[in-house]
Amino acid sequence: MKIRILLVMLLFSSFGAFAQDKEDDRLKNSYTVMKEILATPDQGIPRELLNKAECVIVYPSVLKAAFIVGASYGRGVITCRTGSSHSGPWSAPAMFALEGGSFGLQIGGEATDFVLLVMNDSGATSVLSSKVKIGADASAAAGPVGRSASAETDAVMKAEILSYSRARGVFAGISLEGSTMRSDDGANKTLYGKELTAKQIVQGGKVKIPAAGEPLIHLLNKVSPRHAK
Repeated sequence: MKIRILLVMLLFSSFGAFAQDKEDDRLKNSYTVMKEILATPDQGIPRELLNKAECVIVYPSVLKAAFIVGASYGRGVITCRTGSSHSGPWSAPAMFALEGGSFGLQIGGEATDFVLLVMNDSGATSVLSSKVKIGADASAAAGPVGRSASAETDAVMKAEILSYSRARGVFAGISLEGSTMRSDDGANKTLYGKELTAKQIVQGGKVKIPAAGEPLIHLLNKVSPRHAK
C-alpha cells in the first residue's frame, strides 16, 4: 500500500514539473518572438505604437494546421503597464489563450507568431474582463509595420487592439477579427501555484515575475519604459 501511495505521489510530482516546464517554455518563446521583432525596427512594430500600448499579448508558434479541423487555439502571455495611469513598469506575465475565428491570410504549414497591442483603457478592460471576441467586444485592426509606417490612420487610432503576425520570417499586420481571447486560468495556477486570473496577475501586483518571465519583462521595460499618451 505504501509503495502504491509513493508511486501516485511521484506521478503527480512529475506531472506538475512537466506542466511547469510547459509554461516556462511559453514565457521563453514569447520573449524570443518579441526580441527578434524588436531587433528589426524597419520591419517590425513601430516603437511609437509600442510606447502607446497599455498591454502586449504574444502567442508564439501557433500552427495553422490546427485551424483547418476547427480546433484552433494558441497559447501565449499577456503583460500590461502597471499603475493607475499606466505609467509604471510592465507587470508580471499572465497566461492567455486564443481560440476560434478566422486568422486571416497565413502561410500554410508554418508556425505563426502573433503579437497584439492593446492600445487604450477600454481595450484593456475588455481583454481582461472575460472571454472577449475580437472585432465585436473589442475593435481591432491590422497594425502598421516598420519605422516609417503611419500610426495616424483612422483605423489605427480608433482600434482598441492592433494585431500582427510572423511566418517564415515575414512580419505583417493581420486581422484576427472573430477570434476570442481569455485568461488561461489552468496555466496561471500551474505557473504561480494558486488560482489567479490574468486580471489579478497584471493589475493586482500580488505575484512576483517568475524567473522564466524575467527576460520578456526586462526587454519591454528596456525598449518601452514609459507610456506615451
